[in-house]
Amino acid sequence: MADQDGTPDITPERIYLNRRNFLRTGLLAGTAATTALVYRSFRPGSVTAPASEPARILTDPATGDPATSFEEIANYNNFYEFSTNKTDVAAKAQALRTRPWAVEIGGMVAAPQTLTIEEILDWPQEERVYRFRCVEGWSMVIPWTGFQLSELLARVQPLEKARYVAFETAYDPATMQSELSAGIAFPYVEGLRLDEAMHPLTILATGLYGKPMPNQNGAPLRLVVPWKYGFKSIKSIVRIYLTDTEPPATWSITSPREYGFYSNVNPSVDHPRWSQKTERRIGEYRMRETLMFNGYGDEVASLYEGMDLTKFY
Repeated sequence: MADQDGTPDITPERIYLNRRNFLRTGLLAGTAATTALVYRSFRPGSVTAPASEPARILTDPATGDPATSFEEIANYNNFYEFSTNKTDVAAKAQALRTRPWAVEIGGMVAAPQTLTIEEILDWPQEERVYRFRCVEGWSMVIPWTGFQLSELLARVQPLEKARYVAFETAYDPATMQSELSAGIAFPYVEGLRLDEAMHPLTILATGLYGKPMPNQNGAPLRLVVPWKYGFKSIKSIVRIYLTDTEPPATWSITSPREYGFYSNVNPSVDHPRWSQKTERRIGEYRMRETLMFNGYGDEVASLYEGMDLTKFY
């Protein structure tokens, strides 16, 4: 999920495969107009920032836009393992068991490892304020805490023939909903090209707003790739492996006509059922223009030289 990095905007601290089910929910939830209606009925407060901590005023260094509030970030989520309704994910995701937790890193590497979350949290962490753009047409500015994915990959020593990095989310049928209810196959899987994974903007996030990652936002460890649509930033990771072939990605499998493997933010390529030219920032009611690569083009455009970006939606 979310993010999940040059330093993008933050939303303020206060504030594979049941296609039939997917189409049923997607037709209702996939447009900016519907997002506005859902947001109007949303009241932050299911999860709140600790009262003992004063609100931190954070802004996107590139635009000066205020970060989205902690309450908004923590209460408006996609996490299909728990619900297809964004506004009740926060409550249902409290069933996620984040201890014990381990992440297996293997595949085409010289030094495969399995790390506990305690070992990962012991690494130096930094704060990155990134813009987050959902494919559904809404966005946030989020202050993530984490570290560059490249640091972990360097530790396991990718082999020369490795070309892609694949990710897998935890799935516990005892605490999460079924594939039939979610409309997608579990466990959720995603992937990046190796050069995308090694890019300094790509991070593994362990928290937000200086706090441990909330369950609904992908605790205890999630990917954040700020120039791609949010569903690429896989949540609650338990497995990372390197391969020489393009790995499967849940939404690309579920509906390949609508969700490509690359899924870079691109306002000139519309989703088959809605425009991607504009977005609604959570906490606002006006629409704003969507930027190519979510505004990170200066940093990442070179990764795609020679590619027809309209082909890799």
